[in-house]
Amino acid sequence: MHHGNCCKDEDYVKSVQLNMDNIELISELADFYKVLGDTTRLRILNTLLQGEMCVGTITDVLQMSQPSVSHQLRLLKQARLIKARKEGKWVFYSIDDAHVQIIYEIGLTHLREAYRKN
Repeated sequence: MHHGNCCKDEDYVKSVQLNMDNIELISELADFYKVLGDTTRLRILNTLLQGEMCVGTITDVLQMSQPSVSHQLRLLKQARLIKARKEGKWVFYSIDDAHVQIIYEIGLTHLREAYRKN
């Protein structure tokens, strides 16, 4: 949006700066999106959007090795995108909260709309 005397409006610049998130928060957001920026991790999230599962089931669904799935699950858990629940010797993984599903679906919605425009 063009506002007043472009590049000369110090008050406007200050008001924009005051309303911006701090650099630490933006840096955390960048790290969060880096975790999402991996096909395998997005495939795991897509799988877990269908319900809680153990590593073996995720491995079978994605036809991947157990060590590589476990590695990606660890990263997703550290980023609080998924959570783990222990039941006896089994660990069950699920989406951490509704925001994860919303973030995933909004990304897909954006892509579908972009494809329709072209």
